Amino acid sequence: MFLLSDDELQKPILGCSDGPASFNAELTKIGGKVISADPVYRFSTGEIRKRVVEVCPLIVSEVSKNRNDYVWEQILDTDHLIKARMDAMELFLTDFEQGKSTGRYVEASLPDLPFETDAFDLALCSHFLFLYSRHVSLEVHLNSMKELCRVAKEVRIYPVVTLEGKPSEHIVPVISELKKDGLYVSLRKVKYRFQKGADKMLVAKRQVMHTSDGTSQGKGLNLY
Repeated sequence: MFLLSDDELQKPILGCSDGPASFNAELTKIGGKVISADPVYRFSTGEIRKRVVEVCPLIVSEVSKNRNDYVWEQILDTDHLIKARMDAMELFLTDFEQGKSTGRYVEASLPDLPFETDAFDLALCSHFLFLYSRHVSLEVHLNSMKELCRVAKEVRIYPVVTLEGKPSEHIVPVISELKKDGLYVSLRKVKYRFQKGADKMLVAKRQVMHTSDGTSQGKGLNLY
C-alpha cells in the first residue's frame, strides 16, 4: 500500500498509528530500522490481545454486511481476512515486549510526536488520517500532517478515502496548506486492493532546489 522499494526499506522509517500490526516485526527481522508509534502501546500484550479478539468479529461483521464495498482479490473472503489479521497480530504480539524495551514501539499519538526533527527518512500512516474524516477534524489532520513532515523527510498516507469509500473532504485543504508550506504533494496509485476506491496514497515531501554551485538543498519550510 506504500509502494516501498528495497532501498526505502533500509531507511529509517516511522510507522505512525501502527496499532497491532506486523510491519515492525517483519522489517526488523530483515535488518530494517523502524519505530512504530501508537497510543495503544501503553497497554500490555495480554490487554492488546484481548481487545483485538473482542473487536475482530465486529469488524468482520461490518465487512460482511458491506461486502460489495471491497475487492476480493488479494483477500479472498472473510475467512481469509480473519486469518490474515490474526496472523499479523500474532507476529506483533510475539515481538511487542522486546520491541517496546528497545524503543521500537513508542506510546504516542498525532498530532504530537516525541521525535526530533528529521529523525526519519520516511513516515507511513495507514488507515487513520482521511479514513476517519467524520471523526477527526480538519484541524487535527493539518496539525498531524505538519508534525509528520517535521519528523520525516517524506510522508506517505494511505488511504485517502473515508470509511464510506468517498474522497475525504479534508484532502483538498490539506494539500493546499502543505503546498503553502513549500512541500511537494502528490497522489500516487498503489498496488494494494481491498476497499473499493482506496487505490491512492498521499505523498508529501520537501522540494529540492539546485544551487548555482551544483549542490542541492531542501527548500526552507515554515511548518508552524
